[in-house]
Amino acid sequence: MSERGPEGDVLVAVAEPEHVPQLVRTAADLARQRTGRVRLMTVEVKSRDSPFGMFSDETIIEEFAADSHELLDQAPKPEGVEIVRDLVVARTVAKGVVSAVKRTDPTALVIGWDSEPSRSDALLGTTVDAVFERAPTDVYAERIGREAGGVGSVLVPVAGGPHVRAAVTAGGAIATENQAQLTVFSVGRAETDRESAQSFVEEGVETFEGVLGDSMDVETHVEMADSIEDAIVDAAEAHDVVVFGATRKGVLRGRLVGSVPRHVVNRTDKTVLIARGEHGTIGVLGRLQAMLSGKK
Repeated sequence: MSERGPEGDVLVAVAEPEHVPQLVRTAADLARQRTGRVRLMTVEVKSRDSPFGMFSDETIIEEFAADSHELLDQAPKPEGVEIVRDLVVARTVAKGVVSAVKRTDPTALVIGWDSEPSRSDALLGTTVDAVFERAPTDVYAERIGREAGGVGSVLVPVAGGPHVRAAVTAGGAIATENQAQLTVFSVGRAETDRESAQSFVEEGVETFEGVLGDSMDVETHVEMADSIEDAIVDAAEAHDVVVFGATRKGVLRGRLVGSVPRHVVNRTDKTVLIARGEHGTIGVLGRLQAMLSGKK
């Protein structure tokens, strides 16, 4: 049964206490545009060979309640934002996060990711990859450890697709709450791409105004460059936060996020979020259809 509030919470999945302040600050910016409530949740893994396997989920939750309270104590206290806690027991972290999303029906999920995943086939890390694929809500993955000391400007590179709304929503919320400048940016590789790049920017601005209104001026910029990655890296230097939308290639073989955001992340020390819109999940049926149709 869903536990969603009148407008829906912003769910924050955390594992390490030191990550809490960074992720909660981002979630609070999103929450102020929605309900003003952040649900901070952790997952206690009960694998098949776990010593906790003989205990009920309720017993495990009671046992680790103090640790959950400790995480809550680590959270900043953003003005005007209520923070509540949640503890989930699951076979894996990813399954616990996805089940929490289905149970609480949040308007968004914020999760941290390591820019150097241990597995070579993991794009953002195995847990984040799985959550990106399955969680039925807007998902924002924020790179851990690269937090802006202050936010004066936010860059949102756009190139169309189903995740623009999520990216622009987050970029706009962060800019609004920090009284920062928001720039919607697109790159064309040749002069013939200028019209398409301009249309992507216009779509981004219209999306922002549709979600958050037109009370804030939005800068736009279209650039022609041989390398899209180089152009975004150069543009990022003038901003504090960069918010990407996931690409449209699907999740098979780790391609949901796409090569451009991934390569740009490796070349900038800015705060980076990657947004995947609610309707970007593919699910088991979608994967089966993709395999049967031969899509990569």
